[in-house]
Amino acid sequence: MKAIVIDSFGGPEVLRAADVPAPGPGENEVLIEVACTGVNPVDWKIREGMLSGMFPHEFPIIPGWDAAGRVKAVGRNVKGFRDGDRVYAYCRKPKVKDGTYAEFVTMDHAAVAPIPENVGFAEAACIPLAGLTAWQSLFDAAKIGEGDKILIHAGAGGVGSLAIQFAKQAGAKVYTTARTANHAYVTSLGADAAIDYTKESFVEAVRKREPGGIDLVYDAVGGDVQTKSYEVLKEGGRLVSIVNVPSKEEARRYGVEASHVFVTPDGGQLRRIGALLERGAVRPPALEEMRLEEAAGAQKRSQAGHVRGKIVLKVR
Repeated sequence: MKAIVIDSFGGPEVLRAADVPAPGPGENEVLIEVACTGVNPVDWKIREGMLSGMFPHEFPIIPGWDAAGRVKAVGRNVKGFRDGDRVYAYCRKPKVKDGTYAEFVTMDHAAVAPIPENVGFAEAACIPLAGLTAWQSLFDAAKIGEGDKILIHAGAGGVGSLAIQFAKQAGAKVYTTARTANHAYVTSLGADAAIDYTKESFVEAVRKREPGGIDLVYDAVGGDVQTKSYEVLKEGGRLVSIVNVPSKEEARRYGVEASHVFVTPDGGQLRRIGALLERGAVRPPALEEMRLEEAAGAQKRSQAGHVRGKIVLKVR
């Protein structure tokens, strides 16, 4: 099968096209014929070796954790899926080796879910990692609920695009940071107010609107942004980060809770997200489609930042 692989850690130039053996499904696995795969920041972080101490790896590595395509075969213990079914999955495995920048990928059936009929393969490829990250952050970690006021950083990104919509579905009031060029986009997703972080202090902007502070901050940026975010929270508020692990000491100093989320595969949650997509309550992020052979360029753009929504690689 055709795939994009790396033989060593490095810059985008280490990505190369290759012909590699196609996998077969284990007894609890689904073999997915990949139509499209999503490009995520974790892809270039793996390529550069930034996560080599976090996950075991084996070269050659096929990058990618998002897959949308059709079932090609199933293992003997798998029920509920059959050849030809349209499915998507967050395909993170215990070892970084066999990813989704390829014509085929296998994944445990518990992580796989059907693609809603009104969602195409490219749109579906935007959902697994970003959607599960936002879902697990807001509902599992932050326990977001009706009436909560939340600041979502990087609202125009892949995770932010879905987090805004999930927060609105939960009945929250949503503030988000985004460049002015993306304000119409994030408000179309449901954000109540957008703050251009390049032109004004998000702390002052939120405090001006909410002098008593807000309930939640969703941090997809880290660094100084995370540190300053404590200043907009009311006492007893919550901060959830998907980048830097927050300082417990700093959180205690502000009288708030802080946690970190690293997304895990979950087909059941993908089905719940799929139900929202199916009824039009949530829509996929904006996307730009590129060819699989353009993976290096796609990762360069992801690494440079400021991608609206997601970049998707068309595999077939």
